[in-house]
Amino acid sequence: MIAGVGVDVVMVPDFVALLREPGSAFEARTFTAAERATARSRPSGDPSPHLAARYAAKEAALKALSQALAPAPLPAELTDLAEIEVLCDDDRRPSLALHGRVRALAERAGVARLHLSLSHEGAVATAFVVAER
Repeated sequence: MIAGVGVDVVMVPDFVALLREPGSAFEARTFTAAERATARSRPSGDPSPHLAARYAAKEAALKALSQALAPAPLPAELTDLAEIEVLCDDDRRPSLALHGRVRALAERAGVARLHLSLSHEGAVATAFVVAER
């Protein structure tokens, strides 16, 4: 049974500017070491669109979890986006792994599985997440 859906779109040029802000810890705070390594290993040599799609996935996952919790609001303390990790299998199919407080929230909402689709083309990265009970 579908418990929630979430979609998010990220403009890659704006995201690149955020990554390049002097002294910013945004990338290290938002992405796991594995996510950063995966993005850097892509054949394009540019990790930015891959990280932008992963950021969109994290935001879309929170939206889907928020719907799964309804009518209760999404707890404000869920700000550690690194607790939502985008993984890829050997065929580069993406999936989500939840950790810490986000995992506990999903369990509380009865979410058994999250389905993820990612895409990026040119200046746009997008993600779609379905939360399943």
